[in-house]
Amino acid sequence: MSRLIHLNGPPGIGKSTIARRYVDEHPDVLNCDVDVLRTLIGGWDSDFERAGALIRPAALAMIGAYLEHRRDVVLPQMLINPAELARFEAAATDVGAQFVERFLMDTPSGTVARFHRRGGASNEDPWHDQVRAIVAARGGDQLLTDCHAALERLIPERPDAVVITSTEGELDATYRAFVDSLDALPRNA
Repeated sequence: MSRLIHLNGPPGIGKSTIARRYVDEHPDVLNCDVDVLRTLIGGWDSDFERAGALIRPAALAMIGAYLEHRRDVVLPQMLINPAELARFEAAATDVGAQFVERFLMDTPSGTVARFHRRGGASNEDPWHDQVRAIVAARGGDQLLTDCHAALERLIPERPDAVVITSTEGELDATYRAFVDSLDALPRNA
């Protein structure tokens, strides 16, 4: 049975980094990073949120098609809205795939600090500047704290979700905990 492995968590927690490493070590797994996909929309850098809204239906279709061919997909994407989360879960279950949820979480203050340090001079993700501008325009650190709190409230509503502690500077340990949590899952044929 194929799996949609959803990596949820606040901005800057390491979702994309963990997803890239996972697909590098697991041939045939698709990294469906919606933030990467949105950079394929013309004008994405001037209207990041609109590009995200435009690309999500394509991402859902791609996920469903890939899972249908009995291949796993990893989705590094913060999803707080239960209706939006349900859309991605349905992309898996509608084709008979398993929906697997992992939340990468740090403390609220750790989350804020990591967001401000991510990227930098060696920024390999071109959307970080747009996300920084959106966060600043919508309340800065308070928005980040609110996102963290919303994720904390969401976790108990997702009984099959597993929380992985993501401590800054401990990428290998975070990655190992993530992979171990997946290896512990039964794989149905």
